[in-house]
Amino acid sequence: MVFMHRIIIGYLLVSWLVPTVDAAEPLHKRIDKLILAKAKGHAVAGQSTDAEFCRRIYLDFAGRIPTAAQLKAFLSNMAGDKRTKLIDQLMGSPEYVRRMKELFHVILLERRDDHAEWQSFLQHTFETNQPWDKIARDILSPDPNNKKTRGSALFITSRLKKYGTNPTDYPGLTRDITRLFLGKDLQCAQCHNHLFIKEYRQLDFQGLYSVYLQTSIFGGSFPAINEKRMVKKHGFVSVFDPTQQATGPRIPGGKEIAIPPLPKAKGKPKKKKQGPKQPQFSALKLIAAQLTEPKNPDFSINIVNRLWFVMMGRGIVHPLDLRHSDNRPSHPKLLQLMATEFAKHKFDIKWFLRELALSNTYQRSSRLETGKLPPLDRFTVSAEKRLSAEQLLWSVLVACGEQESIAPDLERGTPKKTDKLSELQKRFAGAFANPAKEAEEQIQPTVKSALFLLNDERLLDLLVPRKNNLTARLSKQKDSRKIANQLFLAIYSRPPMAEEVKEVAKYLTEQKDRTKALQQLAWALLSSAEFFTNH
Repeated sequence: MVFMHRIIIGYLLVSWLVPTVDAAEPLHKRIDKLILAKAKGHAVAGQSTDAEFCRRIYLDFAGRIPTAAQLKAFLSNMAGDKRTKLIDQLMGSPEYVRRMKELFHVILLERRDDHAEWQSFLQHTFETNQPWDKIARDILSPDPNNKKTRGSALFITSRLKKYGTNPTDYPGLTRDITRLFLGKDLQCAQCHNHLFIKEYRQLDFQGLYSVYLQTSIFGGSFPAINEKRMVKKHGFVSVFDPTQQATGPRIPGGKEIAIPPLPKAKGKPKKKKQGPKQPQFSALKLIAAQLTEPKNPDFSINIVNRLWFVMMGRGIVHPLDLRHSDNRPSHPKLLQLMATEFAKHKFDIKWFLRELALSNTYQRSSRLETGKLPPLDRFTVSAEKRLSAEQLLWSVLVACGEQESIAPDLERGTPKKTDKLSELQKRFAGAFANPAKEAEEQIQPTVKSALFLLNDERLLDLLVPRKNNLTARLSKQKDSRKIANQLFLAIYSRPPMAEEVKEVAKYLTEQKDRTKALQQLAWALLSSAEFFTNH
């Protein structure tokens, strides 16, 4: 009886400590309340400086750092709502579309392939702000007759490509669908129930696997797939139990879809149409519809967790594709709230990202004035986030003042392709992107990237004074204080500290070749950890 009293008292105390979250409040305010509720005993960083926020939001919503002029305009703006206005300005710009294209290309394709039709699909998707459930259905059951979305088939075709004498990687395709759309890596459940994660069952893997076994690549001018009609259940056995099992199509955790009998043939067989095979009974369509339903919690939770990771630098469930009972979310109530609200708002990615950007949690500083650094999963200090190869390239061009000459129309969303730009894109991807088929979720410094920064002639050429680029402007200055100020605003998106001004002055006085010294100063800042992270 005493034990029961303790449980009741403990429950009442916990209930009293958890803040009341008003459903009428905007989501960003409810996010902040739930984050602070779990921050007991941990130091909380103050609000980011305007310079810190400006750089962060440009990287997240424009895929690049702000120009010095854009930063100065933001810093000189005294309006109380200037952060909200900048968020809305960037989200309404063509650069937001380009940033989302680049982001979701890496998330979904993991750099294994590319195609103009896939890029066209992404362009249409983010220009028209398509909801996430629609995007996922377009990908999981692509329609070859819809010119606006048919490029979505590249997600599947890129994984069906054969390499050498290896068999088609249907298990890899199945695994990637559970990882990227449900947040569960069922790879180890292909041959048996997972040995350590009770929720990862072989039946769930095989139910999805049975559907994608019916697909193949349809060769043509755009990505497309054939689908064979399923006529019977898919048989499988566990490596630990020889008992024969069978299943029809099913999503993980869902009910099996009944396979209807083949219709009786009537009259002469119809002449086959040219194009991908699409059977009347399409397990692919049924699976895509069930997997993306609002009532499927795995689908909603996975995407809000991934978008949280994009904005905050770490998932509420981390690693992102290992959600299970032994890897619980750091903030379960918050994760459920966001998933529910996202589904209520019709899976509107732009709405959700805006709410995250408006939160105090997102706008906190990455610097902690006092106290011990809290664990990363508390989200009480802004975490450093790796810049993608694309963010690095665009930011280097902006910092060096070379965006107009190498990437014309960058601020209009899609820069014009030039030979120099294409070459730089290849080089930056080769130096800073993860190998194809690897998720880009961690900062991974490599010898390859260090050697690129030291030796790549195309990169170093950006620092040669020409026209009105950064080093050309610096060479016209005699005052070392003004040089330091221009350097730090252009590259770090912040004014220099007093000791940094002194270091710049000292270095310039020690060097005989002033032009070379300015190039080396710019190179040092560009190759630093501060430039390479969003903080």
